[in-house]
Amino acid sequence: MSENQNLLAEQRRSLILDEVRRRGGVRVNELTRKLGVSDMTVRRDLDALARQGVLEKVHGGAVPVVEASTHEPGFEAKSGLEQTAKEDIARAAAGLVTPGSAIALSGGTTTFALAHHLLDVPDLTVVTNSVRVADVFHAAQRTSGPRQGAATVVLTGGVRTPSDSLVGPVADQAIATLHFDLLFLGVHGISPQAGLSTPNLAEAETNRRLVHSARRVVVVADHTKWGVVGLSSFATLEQVDTLVTDAGLPADARVEISEHLRELVLAGDSGQASED
Repeated sequence: MSENQNLLAEQRRSLILDEVRRRGGVRVNELTRKLGVSDMTVRRDLDALARQGVLEKVHGGAVPVVEASTHEPGFEAKSGLEQTAKEDIARAAAGLVTPGSAIALSGGTTTFALAHHLLDVPDLTVVTNSVRVADVFHAAQRTSGPRQGAATVVLTGGVRTPSDSLVGPVADQAIATLHFDLLFLGVHGISPQAGLSTPNLAEAETNRRLVHSARRVVVVADHTKWGVVGLSSFATLEQVDTLVTDAGLPADARVEISEHLRELVLAGDSGQASED
């Protein structure tokens, strides 16, 4: 973390959260010095991060929140985190889509960002178990009216989760009869040992069905998901064809991922790289 008075609030908070997670806690006076901002600004940032439930304020600073493997944040809480990284990832992932493809998008805030970048890709068939993702395409049609090449959207049924995904037997049965050229999968956590995981047991089963129905599996996840393990694993890293993440992924993690995955795509201000 280097001193920079021109950092946007989102950038400051991302840096603060990374520092808290990396060191296990930080003090306000350390953050003011490293970020080059006032004590009041740091305290406002800590208040905002505490409201999102991603850290805990203590006297003079902050510490990480120790989450149970069953803890599932809501969509709104997750949408405020790593926004720049998610946009970078979404932009890079959209470049993998060919017009006329049948694609699937799972639930999640990163797939929600991706959906916005797919609106101008013609003749897509989009299957999703995300209410939020479906709303992106439906809202675009309501705004611009019927247009040639607009995506055909199939929304699975199911029971709604805190992250606005539809899961359960109804969703599973619908997905099992379909076949996708490409699946974009958001995840709660990714690690070499647990693979892809989620705190929601029903969502894990629905995600298994999505993976099974896809010719190519692309995970879209920012660097903070690396090393996180949820209650239920639903795929190994070997079942993933491509991971699209941001340039914040540490170098040692990049090496470890390359041992399991066919392709790693890094998106961000530092440029986009691909490793096979």
